[in-house]
Formats: sequence, C-alpha cells, structure tokens
Amino acid sequence: MKAIRSKIKNRLKKFVELDVSGLRTHILSILLNVKQFTVDDLHEKINKQFDVSRSVVASMVGYIHSKLGILRSHKESYKTPTTYSLKEEYVDLIQNAITAREKPST
Repeated sequence: MKAIRSKIKNRLKKFVELDVSGLRTHILSILLNVKQFTVDDLHEKINKQFDVSRSVVASMVGYIHSKLGILRSHKESYKTPTTYSLKEEYVDLIQNAITAREKPST
C-alpha cells in the first residue's frame, strides 16, 4: 500500500508542477469539496473561473482517474453519465500537493 501511495504522490506532484494556468489545482480543490460529480457538474463549476470546453474537463477527469488513480467511478447503466468520487485515502496527498503549489519556492 505504501508503494502505491508513493507512486500516486509522485504523479500528483508532477501533475501539479505542470499547472501553468491554475486549472489543475482548481480541479483538485473542487474534488476535495464535492462528494460525487459528473463531468458536466465539474465543467459547470470550473467554467465560473476558467473558460474551458467540456471536452477539456472530460480529458482532465479521465487523466486524473486513470493515471493518478485518485478517483473512483460508477456507472448505473449505459444511459446515465459516469459518476466520479474521490478516494478518501488520498485526500491528504491532494491537500499537501495543493498546499505545496500555493507556497512559493525559495
């Protein structure tokens, strides 16, 4: 379990380091505040601050789900949208990554 957390921590760190516009950090902070969401829900929240398309948000959610591994997905049927939720065991890693991003390096 520690090896997986370590890998996720490193991937999360790189993910946040590549955040030029603040979009990635904004998405992570939204994920900390919502229990469950769909791509449309997240797009609605992000569009208040950033002008991005739904496909950009969908790509980012897909990346976070598959590469970072911090999201859980659930689909009721083929007609309903996929619902995502944050895995509780990684909340502290996300908070640390966001905090490290907000602190200027000296």
